[in-house]
Amino acid sequence: MSKKNPITISSWTLGDQCKFEDRVIAAKEAGYEGIGLRAETYVDALNEGLYDEDILAILDKHGMKVTEVEYIVQWAEDNRSYEQKYKEQMCFHMCDLFGVGHINCGLMENYSVEHTAQKLKELCHRAGKRIIGVEPMPYSGIPDLKKAWDVVKASGAENAYMILDTWHWVRADQPYDILTKEMAEKVISIQINDAYDRPYAKSILRDESMHDRLAPGTGAKDTAGFVKMIRDAGVDPKVIGVEVISDEILGRGLKEAAAYTYENTEKVLKEAWPEMVEA
Repeated sequence: MSKKNPITISSWTLGDQCKFEDRVIAAKEAGYEGIGLRAETYVDALNEGLYDEDILAILDKHGMKVTEVEYIVQWAEDNRSYEQKYKEQMCFHMCDLFGVGHINCGLMENYSVEHTAQKLKELCHRAGKRIIGVEPMPYSGIPDLKKAWDVVKASGAENAYMILDTWHWVRADQPYDILTKEMAEKVISIQINDAYDRPYAKSILRDESMHDRLAPGTGAKDTAGFVKMIRDAGVDPKVIGVEVISDEILGRGLKEAAAYTYENTEKVLKEAWPEMVEA
């Protein structure tokens, strides 16, 4: 397996109702090389009574690492809540604690490219050496690759990058031939999954995203084609995140959800990018 591009089970794939060590064990036993944590799931671990040293000790005990940190939001607001400011600082702390160099960021609010780019520049300045990965989502203020690219370019920030997710890509009805080599240089990581042929209605599309995704290669949307696009464009993802947010899959149990998503991820990668899963 690749330590350079760790296959990572994203935080939402295992939900938010499990103990930290159970999350780590399920990921490890399934074959994952890393776990993702949101600020909320990190705070959940603290609320179990764990300290940072305990969290690091659990990771070390099971030979696992945190390789994905998320999720900064509402960063384009002129007047941000203290909750969001604290969450941002929490993500910075998590990066430093776990040795993760980038943070996944989304933006639900819709602003002009110019305004969004300026706010991204300010966020990148606050982030210091850490990389800010903007994730386009079809129901968000950055709905697709074009606006994400325009915002990242216009920000002028060296540490402004993009994160591309299969589900968001296909639900934005984007073909697999629009990711240029220039754009690829600004893709820090990817998240893979799959989707049904027909989307939910536009007004409730986010509900599908948060409850009804499919494991890579098990739906109608050619996850392997997405991965081949990433590979052929020259992306060197810091993380291959597996973000399968599914009530049905998680309902099978923590270990089964981890095993099922990893097994199908491995199948897709063997087909589309075998170097990522070769021993």
